[in-house]
Amino acid sequence: MGRDVFFITTPIYYPNDVPHIGHAYDAVAVDVIARFHRLLGEEVFHLTGTDEHGLKLQRAAEKAGMTPKAWVDEMEPKWRAVWERLDIAYDDYIRTTEPRHHAAVQKLLTAVHDNGRDDIYLGSYEGLYCVACEAYYVEGDLRAGNCPIHDRPVEHMREENYFFRLSAYRDWLLDRYESDPDALQPESRRNEILSLLRSGLQDFSISRSSFTWGVPIPWDPKHVTYVWFDALTNYATAAGYADDPARFARVWPADVHMIGKDIVRFHAVYWPAMLRAAGVEPPRQVWAHGFLTVGGQKMSKTNATGIHPFDLLDHFGVDSYRYYFLREIAFGQEPRIAALWEDSGPGDIATMQREYAQEMGYPAWVGDAVVPVARALGEPSFGTKSLPSTTGTVKVAELGGNDIIKSQSGNKLLVGGGMMLPRRLRIMLHAHLKMRAISQSHRPSRMAMWIPARLAATVGDQYRSRWVSLRWWSMRACMVA
Repeated sequence: MGRDVFFITTPIYYPNDVPHIGHAYDAVAVDVIARFHRLLGEEVFHLTGTDEHGLKLQRAAEKAGMTPKAWVDEMEPKWRAVWERLDIAYDDYIRTTEPRHHAAVQKLLTAVHDNGRDDIYLGSYEGLYCVACEAYYVEGDLRAGNCPIHDRPVEHMREENYFFRLSAYRDWLLDRYESDPDALQPESRRNEILSLLRSGLQDFSISRSSFTWGVPIPWDPKHVTYVWFDALTNYATAAGYADDPARFARVWPADVHMIGKDIVRFHAVYWPAMLRAAGVEPPRQVWAHGFLTVGGQKMSKTNATGIHPFDLLDHFGVDSYRYYFLREIAFGQEPRIAALWEDSGPGDIATMQREYAQEMGYPAWVGDAVVPVARALGEPSFGTKSLPSTTGTVKVAELGGNDIIKSQSGNKLLVGGGMMLPRRLRIMLHAHLKMRAISQSHRPSRMAMWIPARLAATVGDQYRSRWVSLRWWSMRACMVA
Protein backbone atom coordinates (compact mmCIF):
# COMPACT_ATOMS: atom_id res chain seq x y z
CA MET A 1 0.00 0.00 0.00
CA GLY A 2 1.42 3.39 -0.90
CA ARG A 3 3.58 4.10 2.07
CA ASP A 4 0.71 3.99 4.58
CA VAL A 5 -2.41 4.00 2.39
CA PHE A 6 -4.02 1.67 -0.15
CA PHE A 7 -4.21 3.98 -3.21
CA ILE A 8 -6.33 2.90 -6.19
CA THR A 9 -7.37 4.94 -9.21
CA THR A 10 -9.80 4.83 -12.08
CA PRO A 11 -8.56 6.21 -15.38
CA ILE A 12 -8.93 9.96 -15.72
CA TYR A 13 -12.12 10.15 -17.79
CA TYR A 14 -12.53 12.41 -20.81
CA PRO A 15 -15.76 14.47 -20.53
CA ASN A 16 -16.29 15.29 -24.21
CA ASP A 17 -19.70 13.67 -23.68
CA VAL A 18 -21.71 11.96 -20.93
CA PRO A 19 -20.45 8.63 -19.52
CA HIS A 20 -21.65 5.25 -20.74
CA ILE A 21 -21.72 1.82 -19.08
CA GLY A 22 -18.16 1.10 -20.24
CA HIS A 23 -16.91 3.91 -18.00
CA ALA A 24 -19.19 2.73 -15.21
CA TYR A 25 -17.85 -0.83 -15.52
CA ASP A 26 -14.38 0.38 -14.57
CA ALA A 27 -15.66 2.77 -11.89
CA VAL A 28 -17.72 0.11 -10.12
CA ALA A 29 -14.86 -2.41 -10.13
CA VAL A 30 -12.49 0.11 -8.55
CA ASP A 31 -15.13 1.07 -6.00
CA VAL A 32 -15.60 -2.57 -4.96
CA ILE A 33 -11.85 -3.08 -4.46
CA ALA A 34 -11.63 0.16 -2.46
CA ARG A 35 -14.58 -0.85 -0.25
CA PHE A 36 -13.05 -4.27 0.30
CA HIS A 37 -9.84 -2.72 1.65
CA ARG A 38 -11.82 -0.32 3.83
CA LEU A 39 -13.69 -3.27 5.32
CA LEU A 40 -10.32 -4.76 6.24
CA GLY A 41 -9.68 -1.66 8.34
CA GLU A 42 -7.12 -0.17 5.94
CA GLU A 43 -6.84 3.50 5.13
CA VAL A 44 -7.87 3.83 1.49
CA PHE A 45 -7.50 6.57 -1.09
CA HIS A 46 -9.85 6.06 -4.05
CA LEU A 47 -9.30 8.58 -6.83
CA THR A 48 -11.34 9.41 -9.91
CA GLY A 49 -11.86 12.51 -12.01
CA THR A 50 -11.98 14.15 -15.43
CA ASP A 51 -9.29 15.12 -17.95
CA GLU A 52 -10.52 18.49 -19.19
CA HIS A 53 -7.84 19.65 -21.64
CA GLY A 54 -6.94 18.78 -25.21
CA LEU A 55 -7.90 19.30 -28.82
CA LYS A 56 -10.83 16.87 -28.71
CA LEU A 57 -12.50 18.86 -25.93
CA GLN A 58 -11.74 22.16 -27.60
CA ARG A 59 -13.42 20.93 -30.79
CA ALA A 60 -16.43 19.56 -28.88
CA ALA A 61 -16.84 22.97 -27.23
CA GLU A 62 -16.51 24.82 -30.53
CA LYS A 63 -19.13 22.57 -32.09
CA ALA A 64 -21.50 23.47 -29.25
CA GLY A 65 -20.71 27.16 -29.61
CA MET A 66 -19.04 27.33 -26.19
CA THR A 67 -15.62 28.02 -24.73
CA PRO A 68 -13.71 24.94 -23.56
CA LYS A 69 -13.99 26.00 -19.89
CA ALA A 70 -17.75 26.56 -20.16
CA TRP A 71 -18.08 23.17 -21.86
CA VAL A 72 -16.25 21.20 -19.16
CA ASP A 73 -18.00 23.13 -16.38
CA GLU A 74 -21.32 22.04 -17.86
CA MET A 75 -20.28 18.46 -18.61
CA GLU A 76 -18.38 17.54 -15.42
CA PRO A 77 -21.44 17.53 -13.06
CA LYS A 78 -23.08 14.98 -15.38
CA TRP A 79 -20.22 12.58 -14.60
CA ARG A 80 -20.47 13.12 -10.86
CA ALA A 81 -24.22 12.51 -11.05
CA VAL A 82 -23.62 9.05 -12.57
CA TRP A 83 -21.06 8.12 -9.91
CA GLU A 84 -23.49 9.25 -7.21
CA ARG A 85 -26.27 7.05 -8.60
CA LEU A 86 -23.85 4.12 -8.77
CA ASP A 87 -22.79 4.60 -5.12
CA ILE A 88 -19.16 5.24 -6.12
CA ALA A 89 -17.51 6.19 -2.81
CA TYR A 90 -14.44 8.01 -4.13
CA ASP A 91 -12.21 9.95 -1.74
CA ASP A 92 -11.15 12.60 -4.23
CA TYR A 93 -12.46 13.79 -7.57
CA ILE A 94 -9.85 15.67 -9.55
CA ARG A 95 -10.38 18.00 -12.48
CA THR A 96 -7.31 18.77 -14.57
CA THR A 97 -8.45 22.40 -14.84
CA GLU A 98 -7.86 22.89 -11.09
CA PRO A 99 -4.95 25.13 -9.97
CA ARG A 100 -3.48 22.30 -7.86
CA HIS A 101 -3.14 20.22 -11.00
CA HIS A 102 -1.53 22.98 -13.06
CA ALA A 103 1.08 23.33 -10.32
CA ALA A 104 1.79 19.57 -10.31
CA VAL A 105 2.11 19.36 -14.11
CA GLN A 106 4.57 22.23 -14.20
CA LYS A 107 6.55 20.79 -11.29
CA LEU A 108 6.86 17.40 -13.02
CA LEU A 109 7.81 18.98 -16.35
CA THR A 110 10.45 21.14 -14.67
CA ALA A 111 11.89 18.16 -12.79
CA VAL A 112 12.31 16.20 -16.04
CA HIS A 113 13.56 19.22 -18.02
CA ASP A 114 16.20 20.01 -15.37
CA ASN A 115 17.41 16.46 -14.67
CA GLY A 116 20.63 16.99 -16.64
CA ARG A 117 19.93 14.21 -19.17
CA ASP A 118 18.31 16.28 -21.92
CA ASP A 119 15.15 14.18 -21.58
CA ILE A 120 13.01 17.01 -23.00
CA TYR A 121 14.08 18.61 -26.29
CA LEU A 122 12.56 20.78 -29.02
CA GLY A 123 11.85 19.26 -32.42
CA SER A 124 9.23 19.05 -35.12
CA TYR A 125 6.76 16.27 -35.69
CA GLU A 126 4.88 15.14 -38.74
CA GLY A 127 2.51 12.23 -38.49
CA LEU A 128 -0.97 10.71 -38.51
CA TYR A 129 -3.07 11.88 -35.60
CA CYS A 130 -6.40 10.66 -34.17
CA VAL A 131 -8.17 13.46 -32.34
CA ALA A 132 -10.49 11.02 -30.55
CA CYS A 133 -7.50 9.08 -29.13
CA GLU A 134 -5.28 12.16 -28.72
CA ALA A 135 -2.52 9.95 -30.16
CA TYR A 136 -0.26 9.66 -33.18
CA TYR A 137 -0.15 6.48 -35.25
CA VAL A 138 2.19 5.07 -37.86
CA GLU A 139 0.79 3.73 -41.13
CA GLY A 140 1.07 0.12 -39.98
CA ASP A 141 -1.19 0.76 -36.98
CA LEU A 142 -4.16 1.86 -39.10
CA ARG A 143 -7.05 -0.28 -40.28
CA ALA A 144 -8.04 0.58 -43.83
CA GLY A 145 -6.53 4.01 -43.22
CA ASN A 146 -8.60 4.62 -40.08
CA CYS A 147 -7.83 4.79 -36.37
CA PRO A 148 -7.68 1.19 -35.01
CA ILE A 149 -9.72 2.15 -31.94
CA HIS A 150 -12.38 4.54 -33.27
CA ASP A 151 -12.47 3.49 -36.95
CA ARG A 152 -12.36 7.12 -38.02
CA PRO A 153 -10.01 8.86 -40.45
CA VAL A 154 -6.78 10.17 -38.95
CA GLU A 155 -5.40 13.65 -39.68
CA HIS A 156 -1.99 14.49 -41.08
CA MET A 157 -0.33 16.97 -38.73
CA ARG A 158 2.98 18.79 -38.62
CA GLU A 159 4.17 21.29 -36.01
CA GLU A 160 7.01 22.21 -33.68
CA ASN A 161 6.78 20.30 -30.39
CA TYR A 162 8.74 19.48 -27.30
CA PHE A 163 9.53 15.78 -27.02
CA PHE A 164 10.19 13.40 -24.15
CA ARG A 165 13.12 11.01 -24.67
CA LEU A 166 11.16 7.83 -24.02
CA SER A 167 13.69 5.72 -25.93
CA ALA A 168 16.22 6.25 -23.13
CA TYR A 169 14.02 4.31 -20.70
CA ARG A 170 13.38 1.23 -22.81
CA ASP A 171 15.89 -1.05 -21.03
CA TRP A 172 14.69 0.03 -17.59
CA LEU A 173 11.05 -0.64 -18.50
CA LEU A 174 11.89 -4.00 -20.04
CA ASP A 175 13.72 -5.08 -16.89
CA ARG A 176 10.84 -3.84 -14.72
CA TYR A 177 8.20 -5.97 -16.43
CA GLU A 178 10.41 -9.02 -16.89
CA SER A 179 11.45 -9.05 -13.24
CA ASP A 180 8.10 -8.03 -11.73
CA PRO A 181 5.13 -9.59 -13.57
CA ASP A 182 2.66 -8.12 -11.07
CA ALA A 183 3.59 -4.59 -12.17
CA LEU A 184 1.39 -5.05 -15.26
CA GLN A 185 -1.60 -7.37 -15.45
CA PRO A 186 -3.31 -9.35 -16.81
CA GLU A 187 -0.66 -11.47 -18.48
CA SER A 188 -1.98 -10.75 -21.99
CA ARG A 189 -1.38 -7.01 -21.51
CA ARG A 190 2.05 -7.62 -20.03
CA ASN A 191 3.02 -9.72 -23.04
CA GLU A 192 1.74 -6.98 -25.34
CA ILE A 193 3.91 -4.36 -23.64
CA LEU A 194 6.96 -6.63 -23.48
CA SER A 195 6.65 -7.13 -27.25
CA LEU A 196 6.42 -3.38 -27.74
CA LEU A 197 9.49 -2.76 -25.59
CA ARG A 198 11.55 -5.41 -27.34
CA SER A 199 10.80 -3.81 -30.71
CA GLY A 200 12.09 -0.44 -29.47
CA LEU A 201 10.48 2.84 -28.37
CA GLN A 202 10.04 6.19 -30.08
CA ASP A 203 10.24 9.51 -28.28
CA PHE A 204 6.85 11.21 -28.01
CA SER A 205 5.52 14.74 -28.28
CA ILE A 206 4.65 16.46 -24.99
CA SER A 207 3.48 19.87 -26.24
CA ARG A 208 1.33 21.53 -28.87
CA SER A 209 1.59 25.03 -30.30
CA SER A 210 -1.48 24.94 -32.59
CA PHE A 211 -4.04 25.45 -29.80
CA THR A 212 -4.06 27.04 -26.34
CA TRP A 213 -6.41 24.92 -24.22
CA GLY A 214 -4.03 23.29 -21.75
CA VAL A 215 -1.31 23.82 -19.15
CA PRO A 216 1.48 26.11 -20.48
CA ILE A 217 4.99 24.67 -20.70
CA PRO A 218 6.76 26.48 -17.82
CA TRP A 219 9.88 27.50 -19.76
CA ASP A 220 8.08 28.21 -23.09
CA PRO A 221 4.45 29.36 -22.62
CA LYS A 222 3.85 29.45 -26.42
CA HIS A 223 3.39 25.69 -26.02
CA VAL A 224 0.73 23.92 -23.97
CA THR A 225 1.26 20.51 -22.40
CA TYR A 226 -0.01 17.78 -24.69
CA VAL A 227 -2.10 15.01 -23.17
CA TRP A 228 0.08 12.65 -21.20
CA PHE A 229 2.21 14.96 -19.05
CA ASP A 230 -1.10 16.64 -18.25
CA ALA A 231 -3.59 13.76 -17.95
CA LEU A 232 -1.40 11.15 -16.24
CA THR A 233 -0.03 13.59 -13.68
CA ASN A 234 -3.50 13.78 -12.10
CA TYR A 235 -2.66 10.70 -10.03
CA ALA A 236 0.33 12.43 -8.44
CA THR A 237 -1.53 15.74 -8.10
CA ALA A 238 -4.23 14.20 -5.93
CA ALA A 239 -1.61 12.50 -3.74
CA GLY A 240 -0.10 15.90 -2.92
CA TYR A 241 2.87 16.00 -5.31
CA ALA A 242 2.92 19.80 -5.74
CA ASP A 243 1.42 21.11 -2.53
CA ASP A 244 1.71 18.54 0.29
CA PRO A 245 5.05 16.66 0.41
CA ALA A 246 4.25 14.97 3.73
CA ARG A 247 1.01 13.55 2.37
CA PHE A 248 2.67 12.51 -0.89
CA ALA A 249 5.25 10.55 1.11
CA ARG A 250 2.42 8.66 2.87
CA VAL A 251 0.18 8.01 -0.13
CA TRP A 252 2.51 7.50 -3.10
CA PRO A 253 3.09 5.28 -5.04
CA ALA A 254 -0.32 4.23 -6.28
CA ASP A 255 -1.05 0.57 -5.61
CA VAL A 256 -3.30 0.03 -8.64
CA HIS A 257 -4.09 2.07 -11.75
CA MET A 258 -7.22 0.39 -13.15
CA ILE A 259 -7.61 1.25 -16.85
CA GLY A 260 -9.00 0.09 -20.17
CA LYS A 261 -6.67 -1.77 -22.51
CA ASP A 262 -6.62 1.06 -25.07
CA ILE A 263 -4.52 3.24 -22.75
CA VAL A 264 -2.19 0.54 -21.42
CA ARG A 265 0.77 1.85 -23.44
CA PHE A 266 0.45 5.29 -21.91
CA HIS A 267 0.09 4.01 -18.33
CA ALA A 268 2.60 1.16 -18.51
CA VAL A 269 5.26 2.77 -20.72
CA TYR A 270 4.94 6.56 -20.84
CA TRP A 271 3.92 7.16 -17.21
CA PRO A 272 6.57 5.13 -15.35
CA ALA A 273 9.27 6.52 -17.67
CA MET A 274 8.10 10.09 -17.01
CA LEU A 275 8.18 9.47 -13.27
CA ARG A 276 11.59 7.82 -13.46
CA ALA A 277 12.93 10.86 -15.33
CA ALA A 278 11.55 13.11 -12.57
CA GLY A 279 12.99 10.99 -9.76
CA VAL A 280 9.56 9.76 -8.59
CA GLU A 281 8.70 6.13 -7.83
CA PRO A 282 6.38 4.49 -10.41
CA PRO A 283 2.99 2.97 -9.51
CA ARG A 284 3.06 -0.57 -8.13
CA GLN A 285 0.62 -2.02 -10.64
CA VAL A 286 -1.28 -1.21 -13.81
CA TRP A 287 -4.31 -3.44 -14.45
CA ALA A 288 -5.81 -3.14 -17.95
CA HIS A 289 -9.23 -4.70 -18.54
CA GLY A 290 -11.01 -5.27 -21.84
CA PHE A 291 -13.90 -3.34 -23.37
CA LEU A 292 -17.62 -3.75 -23.33
CA THR A 293 -18.28 -4.24 -27.03
CA VAL A 294 -21.15 -3.55 -29.42
CA GLY A 295 -21.07 -5.18 -32.84
CA GLY A 296 -17.51 -6.35 -32.20
CA GLN A 297 -16.27 -2.82 -31.49
CA LYS A 298 -15.47 -0.97 -28.28
CA MET A 299 -18.50 0.76 -26.80
CA SER A 300 -17.74 4.39 -27.54
CA LYS A 301 -19.18 7.87 -27.46
CA THR A 302 -17.32 8.53 -30.70
CA ASN A 303 -19.08 5.62 -32.44
CA ALA A 304 -22.48 6.52 -30.90
CA THR A 305 -22.74 3.08 -29.27
CA GLY A 306 -22.67 4.20 -25.63
CA ILE A 307 -25.48 3.14 -23.29
CA HIS A 308 -26.06 5.58 -20.44
CA PRO A 309 -26.01 3.91 -16.98
CA PHE A 310 -29.27 5.64 -16.06
CA ASP A 311 -31.06 3.61 -18.74
CA LEU A 312 -30.41 0.51 -16.61
CA LEU A 313 -30.38 2.07 -13.15
CA ASP A 314 -33.84 3.59 -13.58
CA HIS A 315 -35.28 0.15 -14.29
CA PHE A 316 -33.23 -2.29 -12.21
CA GLY A 317 -31.66 -0.29 -9.37
CA VAL A 318 -28.07 0.14 -8.29
CA ASP A 319 -27.56 -3.13 -6.37
CA SER A 320 -28.60 -5.29 -9.31
CA TYR A 321 -26.59 -3.15 -11.71
CA ARG A 322 -23.36 -3.44 -9.73
CA TYR A 323 -23.84 -7.13 -9.04
CA TYR A 324 -24.72 -7.98 -12.63
CA PHE A 325 -21.68 -6.39 -14.24
CA LEU A 326 -19.26 -7.94 -11.76
CA ARG A 327 -20.85 -11.38 -11.83
CA GLU A 328 -21.60 -11.87 -15.52
CA ILE A 329 -18.33 -10.59 -16.94
CA ALA A 330 -15.04 -12.43 -16.41
CA PHE A 331 -13.04 -9.39 -15.45
CA GLY A 332 -10.55 -8.37 -18.10
CA GLN A 333 -12.38 -10.06 -20.98
CA GLU A 334 -14.45 -8.36 -23.68
CA PRO A 335 -18.11 -9.35 -23.60
CA ARG A 336 -20.60 -8.35 -26.26
CA ILE A 337 -23.36 -6.38 -24.60
CA ALA A 338 -25.94 -8.11 -26.80
CA ALA A 339 -24.60 -11.52 -25.73
CA LEU A 340 -24.88 -10.57 -22.07
CA TRP A 341 -28.48 -9.63 -22.61
CA GLU A 342 -29.15 -12.86 -24.52
CA ASP A 343 -27.52 -15.03 -21.84
CA SER A 344 -28.53 -13.27 -18.65
CA GLY A 345 -30.50 -10.27 -19.82
CA PRO A 346 -32.84 -7.94 -18.00
CA GLY A 347 -34.97 -10.86 -16.87
CA ASP A 348 -32.09 -12.23 -14.81
CA ILE A 349 -31.24 -8.78 -13.51
CA ALA A 350 -34.79 -8.57 -12.22
CA THR A 351 -34.32 -11.94 -10.56
CA MET A 352 -31.18 -10.68 -8.87
CA GLN A 353 -33.08 -7.67 -7.65
CA ARG A 354 -35.71 -9.88 -6.03
CA GLU A 355 -33.41 -12.55 -4.64
CA TYR A 356 -29.73 -11.57 -4.48
CA ALA A 357 -30.19 -7.98 -3.35
CA GLN A 358 -31.73 -9.24 -0.10
CA GLU A 359 -28.54 -11.15 0.56
CA MET A 360 -26.40 -8.05 0.12
CA GLY A 361 -27.40 -6.83 3.58
CA TYR A 362 -24.73 -7.71 6.10
CA PRO A 363 -25.50 -8.47 9.78
CA ALA A 364 -23.07 -6.65 12.08
CA TRP A 365 -22.18 -9.76 14.10
CA VAL A 366 -20.99 -11.46 10.92
CA GLY A 367 -19.17 -8.37 9.66
CA ASP A 368 -16.75 -8.40 12.59
CA ALA A 369 -15.91 -12.02 11.93
CA VAL A 370 -15.29 -11.50 8.26
CA VAL A 371 -12.36 -9.09 8.46
CA PRO A 372 -9.66 -11.52 9.68
CA VAL A 373 -11.08 -14.29 7.53
CA ALA A 374 -10.91 -12.11 4.45
CA ARG A 375 -7.37 -10.98 5.22
CA ALA A 376 -6.29 -14.59 5.18
CA LEU A 377 -8.19 -15.58 2.05
CA GLY A 378 -7.23 -12.57 -0.03
CA GLU A 379 -8.92 -10.07 -2.29
CA PRO A 380 -12.31 -10.70 -3.94
CA SER A 381 -12.56 -11.73 -7.57
CA PHE A 382 -15.14 -10.90 -10.21
CA GLY A 383 -16.59 -13.40 -12.65
CA THR A 384 -14.07 -16.19 -12.98
CA LYS A 385 -10.90 -14.10 -13.25
CA SER A 386 -8.91 -12.87 -10.30
CA LEU A 387 -8.23 -9.22 -9.67
CA PRO A 388 -4.81 -8.06 -8.46
CA SER A 389 -4.10 -8.71 -4.81
CA THR A 390 -1.21 -8.15 -2.45
CA THR A 391 -2.61 -10.61 0.12
CA GLY A 392 -3.30 -13.67 -2.00
CA THR A 393 -5.84 -14.61 -4.63
CA VAL A 394 -9.11 -16.49 -4.60
CA LYS A 395 -11.26 -17.63 -7.48
CA VAL A 396 -15.01 -17.18 -7.52
CA ALA A 397 -16.85 -20.21 -8.80
CA GLU A 398 -20.33 -18.88 -8.15
CA LEU A 399 -22.03 -16.55 -5.70
CA GLY A 400 -24.44 -19.01 -4.21
CA GLY A 401 -24.52 -22.70 -3.41
CA ASN A 402 -22.08 -24.70 -1.34
CA ASP A 403 -18.72 -23.90 -2.91
CA ILE A 404 -18.88 -20.18 -3.47
CA ILE A 405 -15.15 -19.63 -3.38
CA LYS A 406 -12.29 -22.06 -3.77
CA SER A 407 -9.09 -21.04 -2.05
CA GLN A 408 -5.90 -21.62 -3.99
CA SER A 409 -4.13 -22.66 -0.80
CA GLY A 410 -5.04 -25.40 1.65
CA ASN A 411 -4.52 -23.13 4.64
CA LYS A 412 -6.86 -23.27 7.62
CA LEU A 413 -8.02 -20.62 10.02
CA LEU A 414 -7.99 -20.92 13.78
CA VAL A 415 -10.40 -18.79 15.76
CA GLY A 416 -9.66 -17.53 19.29
CA GLY A 417 -9.73 -20.40 21.76
CA GLY A 418 -8.46 -22.89 19.19
CA MET A 419 -11.76 -23.46 17.41
CA MET A 420 -11.30 -24.49 13.80
CA LEU A 421 -13.36 -22.32 11.47
CA PRO A 422 -14.74 -24.75 8.86
CA ARG A 423 -13.66 -24.17 5.30
CA ARG A 424 -17.24 -23.94 4.09
CA LEU A 425 -17.94 -21.21 6.62
CA ARG A 426 -14.73 -19.40 5.68
CA ILE A 427 -15.73 -19.27 2.03
CA MET A 428 -19.21 -18.09 2.93
CA LEU A 429 -17.83 -15.28 5.07
CA HIS A 430 -15.44 -14.21 2.35
CA ALA A 431 -18.27 -14.20 -0.17
CA HIS A 432 -20.25 -12.02 2.21
CA LEU A 433 -17.44 -9.51 2.38
CA LYS A 434 -17.35 -9.43 -1.39
CA MET A 435 -21.10 -8.91 -1.52
CA ARG A 436 -20.85 -6.16 1.05
CA ALA A 437 -18.23 -4.41 -1.06
CA ILE A 438 -20.40 -4.72 -4.17
CA SER A 439 -23.48 -3.37 -2.44
CA GLN A 440 -23.82 -1.10 0.54
CA SER A 441 -27.42 -2.17 1.06
CA HIS A 442 -28.36 -2.71 4.70
CA ARG A 443 -31.59 -4.62 4.17
CA PRO A 444 -32.24 -7.66 6.38
CA SER A 445 -30.36 -10.72 5.17
CA ARG A 446 -31.69 -14.24 4.91
CA MET A 447 -28.06 -15.31 5.36
CA ALA A 448 -28.21 -14.11 8.98
CA MET A 449 -30.11 -17.30 9.78
CA TRP A 450 -28.55 -19.50 7.11
CA ILE A 451 -24.90 -19.13 8.21
CA PRO A 452 -25.45 -20.39 11.81
CA ALA A 453 -27.56 -23.24 10.44
CA ARG A 454 -24.85 -24.17 7.95
CA LEU A 455 -22.25 -23.98 10.71
CA ALA A 456 -24.27 -26.34 12.90
CA ALA A 457 -24.67 -28.79 10.04
CA THR A 458 -20.94 -28.65 9.34
CA VAL A 459 -19.38 -28.93 12.78
CA GLY A 460 -22.16 -30.20 14.97
CA ASP A 461 -24.81 -28.68 17.21
CA GLN A 462 -22.37 -28.44 20.14
CA TYR A 463 -20.76 -25.45 18.39
CA ARG A 464 -23.99 -23.59 17.68
CA SER A 465 -24.18 -21.90 21.08
CA ARG A 466 -20.51 -21.07 20.77
CA TRP A 467 -21.18 -19.32 17.48
CA VAL A 468 -23.53 -16.93 19.26
CA SER A 469 -21.37 -16.48 22.36
CA LEU A 470 -18.10 -15.82 20.56
CA ARG A 471 -17.38 -12.11 20.60
CA TRP A 472 -16.65 -11.83 16.91
CA TRP A 473 -15.50 -8.23 17.16
CA SER A 474 -12.52 -9.38 19.25
CA MET A 475 -11.88 -12.63 17.39
CA ARG A 476 -8.24 -13.48 16.74
CA ALA A 477 -7.44 -15.45 13.63
CA CYS A 478 -4.22 -16.64 12.11
CA MET A 479 -3.17 -18.79 9.18
CA VAL A 480 -1.45 -22.11 9.75
CA ALA A 481 0.02 -24.47 7.19
